[in-house]
Amino acid sequence: MNKLTIDDLLKAVDYQSYSLVEGLDQEIESVEFDSRKIIAKSLFVPLVGGSRDGHEYVQMAIENGANVCFWSNSEETAPKGRIHVIYVKDTLKAMQELASYYRQLVDPIVIAITGSNGKTTSKDMTAMSLTSKYQVYKTQGNYNNEIGMPYTILQMPSSTQVLVLEMGMNHFGEIHRLSCIAQIDVAIITLIGESHIEYLGSRQGIAQAKMEILDGLKDGGIFLYPQNEPLIANLLEKQTRKLKSYTFGMDSQADFYAFDIEEDYDRTYFKTNIDGNVLCTIPVMGSYNVTNALIALAVSKLLDVPTEQAIFQLSQFKLTANRLQWLKGKTGAKILNDAYNASPTSMRAVLASLSNINREESGRKIVVLGDILELGDKSRDYHRQLATGLDPESIDKVYLFGHEMAALYEVLTSKFDEENIYYEANSHQKLITALEQEVRPNDIVLLKSSFSVDLLQVVTALTGIETH
Repeated sequence: MNKLTIDDLLKAVDYQSYSLVEGLDQEIESVEFDSRKIIAKSLFVPLVGGSRDGHEYVQMAIENGANVCFWSNSEETAPKGRIHVIYVKDTLKAMQELASYYRQLVDPIVIAITGSNGKTTSKDMTAMSLTSKYQVYKTQGNYNNEIGMPYTILQMPSSTQVLVLEMGMNHFGEIHRLSCIAQIDVAIITLIGESHIEYLGSRQGIAQAKMEILDGLKDGGIFLYPQNEPLIANLLEKQTRKLKSYTFGMDSQADFYAFDIEEDYDRTYFKTNIDGNVLCTIPVMGSYNVTNALIALAVSKLLDVPTEQAIFQLSQFKLTANRLQWLKGKTGAKILNDAYNASPTSMRAVLASLSNINREESGRKIVVLGDILELGDKSRDYHRQLATGLDPESIDKVYLFGHEMAALYEVLTSKFDEENIYYEANSHQKLITALEQEVRPNDIVLLKSSFSVDLLQVVTALTGIETH
């Protein structure tokens, strides 16, 4: 990050008082809320939440080199003599205020991406496609919430020209706060699906929550959204802001669209109307990933990146770990690890792509599906509906795991022979044992579930590779 001074901090945050060891010109070179990551000349932000109070770790922060800290506990408990202390009402809010200040100081083009599915892949692809022209910084991992996003901004190098941010949420108001902190130039919604419907009530509610991304979009900013999503189109009609709106999709009515899509197990080919003569290749499976790539190419076009360069960068793209990650199993089988997250939409999409893959010599297609969470009282129906994407003609064996998957098992017993369907409600070890006895060298095995279902330990057992 660019160096800041104590004076900058006081300009950025709504403080109550402060106590200084030296003058206002003292510099800080990093911002951390984890005391273990503190280096010399760091601002320590002690966050409070759950069972932990970051204020308890201030001495460790000081020992590791922190020279400034925010403080929201009583002044009597604050460290004395060794560190500058800025007293604030809420340390998280102060960090968010500082992030907004720093964003203005560096002044990059800010691209913000949200959506029920595809936001991490779209973020990574967009950042990759822009690197041929710009100095780009992006959200690392899944740092996309009220803590992670401002932290990402504060980690941005001072040379950053384009900042690509991922914005996640579970409830109304969360995207609004993130958007206003980031002060966006380009806003993108990838998809309105069913994720977090437990908290937002309906797809209409999800769309309204996602549209909060426009709250921090600058006047005249760019908004990119799916052409085939009437919920967004209807809400957009009510906007009084001046926006430059563009659509993307597979339909030629979209402003940016893809066509001539061909899938293989480890790459996908397609063309776009941006330059219909150029064949695009992304080194990942799935026609739904073409949509993510299309977002990246559309943003590149809008930001004047030469199309050929953007397409080349995408051809070098690598997915974030645990998202459509091909691994070699202990038996030699191809293991497709997609166990980081799941929604009904994303699970249907990956099943469709797997079904389209040509069978290799004597190889079988095996799917291992774990519970999809946060679907509320409609969870049973959503799980049952997954049966439409599971055809015995293209999928050989199905393994289901978790209490919610019982609903899908009930449906599949009438579609699959008994020996080709397996259900386990609780035990990861029983599932692992069954798969270890079944999987052969030429098989293709897909594992997908919500993260907390922890199919990653099954991936580790089948591959011998630690996953996180």
